[in-house]
Amino acid sequence: MDSMSSSPRPEAWKVVLAFAIIYFVWGSTFLAIRVGVREVPPFLLAGMRFFVAGIILYGWMRARGTPSPSVREWTSASFLALLIFVFDYGLLFWAERRVPSGIAAVMMAMIPVFMALGEIAILRTQRLTLRLAVALLLGIVGVTVLVGRSVGIGGAPVDRAGAGALVIAAISWSVAASLSRKLTLPEAKVMSSGAQMLAGGVLLIMAAAVLGEFRGFQVQAVSGGAWLALAYLIVAGSIAGFTAYVWLIHHESPTKVGTYAYVNPVVAVLVGYFFGGEGLGPRTIVGTLLVLVSVLVITIAPAKRLVVETEEAL
Repeated sequence: MDSMSSSPRPEAWKVVLAFAIIYFVWGSTFLAIRVGVREVPPFLLAGMRFFVAGIILYGWMRARGTPSPSVREWTSASFLALLIFVFDYGLLFWAERRVPSGIAAVMMAMIPVFMALGEIAILRTQRLTLRLAVALLLGIVGVTVLVGRSVGIGGAPVDRAGAGALVIAAISWSVAASLSRKLTLPEAKVMSSGAQMLAGGVLLIMAAAVLGEFRGFQVQAVSGGAWLALAYLIVAGSIAGFTAYVWLIHHESPTKVGTYAYVNPVVAVLVGYFFGGEGLGPRTIVGTLLVLVSVLVITIAPAKRLVVETEEAL
């Protein structure tokens, strides 16, 4: 019997609050990233975020008596951290210097699309049906609308370098999501995520050093707004968001919890428009709708559950 059927039904307000956190907090983190990277180098900012969040989660679990990961578990966590935090989040933070936060969220919503493509073409664990083919085509067309210079919809296309980085980031997350099922990781999900965040933070800071982000960076020149954005990413985005996500996974169906994959981009686009001064023209609206329809169809496909399952919180 699974945990959902063996545990008492939680109070409705707790469920609503948890969904609100993964919907609105995670959706708003994209604007917080954009605010932060205006003043702090992207890989360094990402490294600080996940190193601090990882230390807190790891320390919390150790204080509760959870054993530290074994050498093999640390190796697996570090490998996933390379894919998730360096190639996914590192590129996301880098791209948000070039791409509006709402569009970045829409591009990252393509993760289920790339997971489906991987299962169909590489793993061969999913059969290409007409429904999936149409959904995949819609997602590709949506991205083309956002970045295509020849698309006569109006509005400036998304910076191609930034869009390319986001595509690589989404693919990297998709690969990590598939590999995480086969690697040896700590049994406790909080410890597993804490270890991955901690390793990811270290790797991101090392990447920042290699990329020369420390040269010319002056901590005292960073404004209070940028530090507030970092604090929001650590506390609300990583710790509160992750806690809400793990709690929901134990009380609601994965399909329901997975709806954040297409709610977050809508929230991010609206938050960017109302609070970040980002544009919301026909190109953004059409491209976003096409991508979200694609993600929605793929995540509810009956042949195989394709909801993005992640232990690593935004």
